[in-house]
Order: sequence, then C-alpha cells, then structure tokens
Amino acid sequence: MPAGSEILVGCCGFPLARARYFADFAIVEVQQTFYEPPRVELARRWRAEAPPGFIFSLKAWQLITHRPSSPTYRRLREPLRGPKEAYGSFRPSEEVATAWRRTLEVARALEATACVFQCPPSFAPTEESIENLRRFFRWAERDGLTFVWEPRGGRWPDEVVAELCRKLDLVHGVDPFAARETAGAIAYYRLHGIGGYSYRYTEADLRALRERCREALEAGRRPVYALFNNVSMLEDARAFKALLGSLGA
Repeated sequence: MPAGSEILVGCCGFPLARARYFADFAIVEVQQTFYEPPRVELARRWRAEAPPGFIFSLKAWQLITHRPSSPTYRRLREPLRGPKEAYGSFRPSEEVATAWRRTLEVARALEATACVFQCPPSFAPTEESIENLRRFFRWAERDGLTFVWEPRGGRWPDEVVAELCRKLDLVHGVDPFAARETAGAIAYYRLHGIGGYSYRYTEADLRALRERCREALEAGRRPVYALFNNVSMLEDARAFKALLGSLGA
C-alpha cells in the first residue's frame, strides 16, 4: 500500500464551503467543539452531507482543558454555571464531566475517529495536573474514540508525556515542526505554522513534513494525521496532498 494512502491530509476547521471541502479532502478536524459544541442535530447533518468514508476528528470542549481566564472563553454563547474554579485543567468536577459528555455526544453524531485534548501553555506538569489527567482519562468514556493529548508550551518533559500516554492509552499529538511524538499507535500532527498562525509553509517545509510522515509510518504509527491550522491552511493542505501524489508517497 502506498504510504500516501495512510497519510490523512486536511484542515483544522472548514476553510471553505463544506461541499467543496468534502470534494477535496478525506478528513477534517472540527474546531467548533472547542469553543462550544454545536447541536447534535447539526453534527448529524454534517455526517450525512459527507461522503462515505470521510473522517471526522474533533477538539474537546475548552471547559475541559482551559481555565475561564483563557481569552477563548469569550466565544461561549452561554454563561458558565457554578464556580469558575470548577472548569478547565481536567479538574475532577461535575462541570468538566458535563463538558465531556456534551463533547462525546457530538463525536458520536459525527462518527468521529479521534478527539484532541489541546492544553494551553499554562497547563504545567505539576502534581495536581498529572493527577487530574489520570483521573479524567481513567473515567472518561471513549466509545471507540482515539484520545489525542497535545500539551503545548514545551514545559512537559518527554519522559513524563510518554509515561502518561502509555498508562492512559493516549496518543501524543504534536506540531511536527515543534516537537516529536513520544507515544501512540497513530501519529497525529497539527500544523500551527512555524512560529505562529500567520506562517505559510514552503515547498521545502512540505518535503520535510513528508519525510516526517514516512518516519512515523516506518515506526509503525498508522495512519498519520496531517492537519493544517495556519492562515494558509487550505492552500498548504492542497499543496501537501499534491506533493504526496506527485512523488508517489
């Protein structure tokens, strides 16, 4: 089987009309679920609109991972209920549990394959954080989902991440230009732009990404998710797909 058939290329969010996106790509990572999960009926409509075999992944609701001080909370449509200290950082609270149940409902409606738990740089490797992670991922119902954990900010030692991922059955999600994955049966790459969202990937960058994907496949991580999350995500994802095809990846 050509390696390119095991490299799933797409975008984080829909950068163009869904019908056109579905015609160009085989996967999308839904971003709306991070800010506030859509209605289950809407998620079912997206699933019905997508062609057979189309893959959805999604981001977990920010109420699980981020504290209310995060500026991303400004996009909440409904005010928080209960004390603010009950939200974020995988806290063992009913508020976090409810946020996961809502995320899971949408995941089921989408028939999603993976859920990404992206943490802010402020989520540090303290004893409390590690214990919260352990508690959350031991009780959180998966319903067939692959759980992807993306710690950000470079504060988590590789050996700590690797151990937690192995013990909690997590995939270490990374930006391949910023870090190396330490654990997981698949590779899950989120391309945030080298140095920031405004970055546009060059052909040399995409060739380097292609080699990184091949390394992951050779290491037995398959499939490889390559999802662009930068200002030119649509153009870069298309260019990467073309590169894989033209080189017989």
